Amino acid sequence: MKGKLDFQPKLFTALQTYTKDKFLKDLMAGIIVGIVALPLAIAFGIASGVSPEKGLITAIIGGFIVSFLGGSNVQIGGPTGAFIVIVYGIIQNFGIEGLAIATVMAGIMLVILGVLKLGTIIKFIPYPIVVGFTSGIAVTIFTTQMKDLFGLDIDKVPADFISKWIVYFQHIQTVKLWPLLIGIVSLLIIVYSPKITKKIPGSLIAIVLMTVISYLMRHFLDIHTLETIGDRFTINASLPQPESISFNMETINRLLPSAFTIAILGAIESLLSATVADGVTGDKHNSNTELIAQGAANIIVPIFGGIPVTGAIARTMTNINNGGRTPVAGIIHAIVLLLILLFLGPLTQHIPMACLAGVLIIVSYNMSEWRTFRSLLKGPKSDVYVLLVTFFLTVIFDLTIAIEIGLLIAMFLFMRRVTETTSVSVVRDVIDLSNESEIAPEDEKLSVPDGVEVYEIDGPFFFGVANKFDGVMQTLGDKPSTRIIRMRKVPFMDSTGLHNLESLLRLSKAENIHLILSGVNEDVRKVLKKAGFDQQIGPENICRNIHEALERAQTFVSKEDNE
Repeated sequence: MKGKLDFQPKLFTALQTYTKDKFLKDLMAGIIVGIVALPLAIAFGIASGVSPEKGLITAIIGGFIVSFLGGSNVQIGGPTGAFIVIVYGIIQNFGIEGLAIATVMAGIMLVILGVLKLGTIIKFIPYPIVVGFTSGIAVTIFTTQMKDLFGLDIDKVPADFISKWIVYFQHIQTVKLWPLLIGIVSLLIIVYSPKITKKIPGSLIAIVLMTVISYLMRHFLDIHTLETIGDRFTINASLPQPESISFNMETINRLLPSAFTIAILGAIESLLSATVADGVTGDKHNSNTELIAQGAANIIVPIFGGIPVTGAIARTMTNINNGGRTPVAGIIHAIVLLLILLFLGPLTQHIPMACLAGVLIIVSYNMSEWRTFRSLLKGPKSDVYVLLVTFFLTVIFDLTIAIEIGLLIAMFLFMRRVTETTSVSVVRDVIDLSNESEIAPEDEKLSVPDGVEVYEIDGPFFFGVANKFDGVMQTLGDKPSTRIIRMRKVPFMDSTGLHNLESLLRLSKAENIHLILSGVNEDVRKVLKKAGFDQQIGPENICRNIHEALERAQTFVSKEDNE
């Protein structure tokens, strides 16, 4: 049924044919993904401006819901680097409660997108926009890590990009050797550890080694210039109790742009991750179900103090590469993280901040997509403009402005391209029907009676094209006695196109010119009928094909000749 809710969680389908062999593969994949997600969840939580356990809670609850309700067999949900910038900005301006409200609102938007079956439309957001704000986020994340990497003495780092770098250079004399060494060594471990082993993520190796070294330096060598998570946060190694979130119209209005950004960003990233996963596994995800699941996760997670949730490409690919093929692997990953939080949570307080800075710098490098960015600069100028505008707006201003203006520019460019592909032509003498679907004989040509003009609209007749049609009409000289509008190549028509036809009909009647429509398809005919245009023009003047239209025109010509 057309109106039926498109919600079919993959978990329930997978369990119908589940076997012990599949479980063992999912178990191994889930454990590995849980270990991989640990340092990332902590790092993303801290970089977003919340405590480390909030990042873990997001990965646990959000990851569980995405796997339980989602439309992909292998998607892993949780906090991602893409949200760091927007989350940090919301907390700075509206506090933790503001973030919770914005995230719930975003979750509701995602559910609505899924219910309205708009999952496939999200995929058509232009690639330059996605690359532009992803690369911009990467640069912003890199910038936010300079304080911890160099151990700079800065009480409060400014929110905007340019001010950050000004403050960094003003405090360059406060650089500390040990944090810088810990950060650089962490970077080297993450980069080169895959050459030794690919089973254990480099970020986890770096965190374990640097945490041990930092602990020994602080407690046995009396070196206290190394700031750790425990120096900045109090770790609560337990699942928090749900808390109510109060809404009011004033807060909703203020946070609506931020919520919209979270929703769009979450939709794009989760569906992009699911699409990439499909390409590897040969599976096919359900985009509408996935959006509903992402929405549900973002509605529930803030109640427990978490941050926005989306599909994580890196963790999803780790899941696939280690044999995960059903949502059970994602559920196991959430359980592994829960056990780590409950039993090993206090140990996270010894992790050096400089080490986490190294982890996030690698994340930002992987997000930057600089090779793709460089290749897009060689593409069409319109795509280059969209890419650069989105990138610089993300870096210099914020992600909300970047996405809104980027989408606006892309829509204008799209309309321009559609307008360019839609043509309006005029025929006065002979219509060549070769290769047209309306007729049977080859090379048939139809003569156009004197005093009759035939206009062909090739493409959608919407607000972007209506002015073009008007322009063609105004350039003509002598007025005909009959106008035939061929609409066989018009797939749809909006209210502006309809208004354009109504205006043409009024002008034609005023000038005693007959108007005939030819080849109107069923969808366009419904639009005309619903607006009552068929009664205005006369049902007999809406013809199925050009043959009928010319015969109808001939009757007008003959009638005028007899008069």
